[in-house]
Amino acid sequence: MKIKEIFNLAIEMGITADFRGKQGVEKFLKRKKQSFEKLSDKEKKEFDKEALENPYLDSRIYHIAEDKPIKRVLVGIDIAPAELLMAKELGNIDLILAHHPIGKGLAHLADVMDLQCDVLNYYGVPINIAEGLMKESIEEVARGVNHINHQRTVDAAKILGMSLMNCHTPADNLAAKFLKEKIEKAKPELLEDLMNLLKDISEYKEAMEIGAGPKIFTGAPNRRCGKIALTEITGGTSGSAKLYEKMAQAGIGTIIGMHQDEEHRKEAEAVHLNVIIAGHMSSDSLGMNLFLDELEKKGIEIIPCSGLIRISRL
Repeated sequence: MKIKEIFNLAIEMGITADFRGKQGVEKFLKRKKQSFEKLSDKEKKEFDKEALENPYLDSRIYHIAEDKPIKRVLVGIDIAPAELLMAKELGNIDLILAHHPIGKGLAHLADVMDLQCDVLNYYGVPINIAEGLMKESIEEVARGVNHINHQRTVDAAKILGMSLMNCHTPADNLAAKFLKEKIEKAKPELLEDLMNLLKDISEYKEAMEIGAGPKIFTGAPNRRCGKIALTEITGGTSGSAKLYEKMAQAGIGTIIGMHQDEEHRKEAEAVHLNVIIAGHMSSDSLGMNLFLDELEKKGIEIIPCSGLIRISRL
């Protein structure tokens, strides 16, 4: 496989696992195209045309040093110039694959957060309320990433002559789908049952050994789960804390997330929502592993680094 084929596979797998379904993603892209067509010629020149085909603008190819078949990939949750130098030292690395966005992907992180509105709607929050409350968070994230040196790692890859891409929301979609199917099959009644289910997943089991396993942030082991929602696994980054009240009103009893700050935790606790934080690097690893398994099937060697807990399910 060449880099473009690897990237297309990531997008395809992300769409398959998307809460919106394939038709929902197609509608999303159709609306983007309709918006583009209404722009002036000047605005069209400034428009990021990848948005017309890629529903996950936080996932990109940043540099192709040589368009050749990929045999060996260095993969990490976070890739910075240090990891690029590591790849150079290892030698024979054809591609460096990050999970978290960098470069233009990081600059466009807020663009994927609309997905959270559809996830919330899937679990019963009215779409108008989800969109209204998420608007503020999306704008905050867009402003928040504005000051970052987005191109630092991309520039280093170009200088070192290394191919670089990332896979963010597609991998998070895969993790969310995997967890959703496991939970729906097991039907855990208590939070301790849900915790045991998570702890039995290899990525979380390994994370526990380094003190980063699943944790109950609000609630108690003997509390009943009620309706379980995976509202904080995919969709860019954390949404609005104001949504927790609306989730409770929609009948959600427990939410599962990758990470949560104290402000969000307190808001969830105030409306008696149970919160289980599965773990950040471990959840990211779960989604990436489901994608990386497909690369291994094609004979590509995976070298994990930078927080990736590599578990093969082949």
